[in-house]
Amino acid sequence: MFSTAFLDLPPLETVAGDVQLPGSKSISNRVLLLAALSHGTTTVHDLLASDDTRVMLDALRQLGCGVEENGAQVRITGLGGRTPQSPARLFLGNAGTAMRPLTAALALLGGEFELGGVARMHERPIGDLVDALRQLGCQIDYLGNDGYPPLRIAHSAGVPALSLAAPIRVRGDVSSQFLTALLMALPLAATQQDVVIEVVGELISRPYIHITLQLLARFGIAVAHENWQRFTIPAGSRYQSPGSIHVEADASSASYFIAAGAIAAGAVGLDLGFCQKGIKILGVGLNSIQGDIRFVEAARAMGAQITGGPNWLQIERGQWPLKAIDLDCNHIPDAAMTLGVMALYAEGTTVLRNIASWRVKETDRIAAMATELRKLGATVDEGADSIRVTPPACAADWRAASIHTYDDHRVAMCFSLAAFNPAGLPVRIEDPRCVAKTFPDYFEALFSVAQTQEARIPVICIDGPTASGKGTVAAVVAQRLGYAFLDSGAMYRITALAATRAGLAIDVEHEERIADLARQLPVCFQEGKIWLGNDDVTEAIRTEEAGMNASRVSALPAVRLALVDLQHGFRRLPGLVADGRDMGTVIFPGAPLKVYLTGSAACRAERRYKQLISKGLTATIADLRADLEARDARDMSRSVAPLKPAQDALVLDSSELTVEQAVSQVLAWWQERQPFASGAQG
Repeated sequence: MFSTAFLDLPPLETVAGDVQLPGSKSISNRVLLLAALSHGTTTVHDLLASDDTRVMLDALRQLGCGVEENGAQVRITGLGGRTPQSPARLFLGNAGTAMRPLTAALALLGGEFELGGVARMHERPIGDLVDALRQLGCQIDYLGNDGYPPLRIAHSAGVPALSLAAPIRVRGDVSSQFLTALLMALPLAATQQDVVIEVVGELISRPYIHITLQLLARFGIAVAHENWQRFTIPAGSRYQSPGSIHVEADASSASYFIAAGAIAAGAVGLDLGFCQKGIKILGVGLNSIQGDIRFVEAARAMGAQITGGPNWLQIERGQWPLKAIDLDCNHIPDAAMTLGVMALYAEGTTVLRNIASWRVKETDRIAAMATELRKLGATVDEGADSIRVTPPACAADWRAASIHTYDDHRVAMCFSLAAFNPAGLPVRIEDPRCVAKTFPDYFEALFSVAQTQEARIPVICIDGPTASGKGTVAAVVAQRLGYAFLDSGAMYRITALAATRAGLAIDVEHEERIADLARQLPVCFQEGKIWLGNDDVTEAIRTEEAGMNASRVSALPAVRLALVDLQHGFRRLPGLVADGRDMGTVIFPGAPLKVYLTGSAACRAERRYKQLISKGLTATIADLRADLEARDARDMSRSVAPLKPAQDALVLDSSELTVEQAVSQVLAWWQERQPFASGAQG
């Protein structure tokens, strides 16, 4: 997961490959709560790992449920009629799928609870649900503003006598989560008599209620409804674990890849080792119980070619440009946001209607979408419950934009699709970590299927002499930008290590075999560690012997050539920071930013001395300085790839700079080369 201040997406061109989607958030949190209310133990398979499910699991533990986690599998031992542990203060983040249902369930279970979350959660309405629960006789107090969390449930003496004779009335035109919460909670009260819920006004997001009813049936509760306005929970209802249940992949998350397949050309003709048109989505199919699967209908109407089966979808670009549509989106409120970005690639004006619920989601999504679409060059008209999007008239009218994401996962994900723009402009996504709410690895999944010209993938080269601090600075810059990192010096040491482990003498006789080995080295730089396959070789390549062997390896022309190819392979989405002695002069001569990090021999010797002393090794500053000066002379005078600044490199003397100061300067130079307004820098 990217946790940087921002993520810059280079212009993307094509898509091809398979995407395995995470479990549905809507299903995951519903299943967790239903399992918690049931008699018995439920094994939940393929549970979504996200911020929203995390707060739900933490809450269930606090309440006294048994929770055993094993990756995407979780075992929940339910309360089975027991009173939850209380008093308890529950933090529910910005998870509406946790706040609303837990409020209703705890109000009917008895105990004393406080339920709150992040600031935005305290701006999301819950008054209609509280009013419905108060109709029953539940004691619920607002701890802040009336109608909004945080809440207190004051049932320390047990659940009061409930008024069940008359139907419980709840508005359906604000959020379907209010009705879902009551449907999941009221079976606890339907032991002796039927319990009826009546919806006041139009019920929005009916497909989400369909999910709720389907899952209730799995846990032994058969709810009847009359035209989605009157719901009856039968007397004698009792939650019973189904034993095991699988979470379907998230249909809302599928929308981004359906859109990508519709927007981007297939990767036929690229050197991928195969030819595949479009994207195959795994984990959800045309028979999904989730309402957002109907996004397929909307995408087809815009021109996408979509086929599918029980657990998969295949998407290819069809009509191009896409066709503008005018659509009532009541049935796909979350996925409809993706249509707003698809509209950028359509001919004509796209109108999305009946989306008032966007106003009370993680942010005011109508306002947010309008603001960010305009940044890209679109003409947008914002209505009370609608949005009209007219795309830029031509490629030249597109603009590079830094997308503010409002701590809203869906804003971040759908606007990533703007990187396929015809103008070849990059797109900045601010706060990419917000996707953790439902799809922590979204950007990794996108980069696994998206392709672009190699020259469009940005590279920052940081070259310099030994002990200049280039490796440390480069690693931090890569981390700040979310880019891949390449330590070119380590590549020679790793090659030498791999050769000796393979029983190859490092000499001319074995040059070709070592070169073949070098081309296929499974090297990875991650979180300060250097990996050769599954082996952490960070320390193994720092020995004196490893250094001497690296020098021998570097003298073999075929090996050097093989390592050039291997180093080029590190240039992948979203970008690369490479450090070494010839990154800007030989390996990536076209890099948009080249930095030559230098420093006086005295300062570098002192740094190296402190490094060695910290490891318990002995040394003298005078000897280290002499060694550095001798090495500089050798590196600068070698016939192949001598140490020198690239002609267009920016020289940075780090002698008197801290690591942070050097990093800040490199990032500032990088920002100067970007088409975005400053302000999203980390």
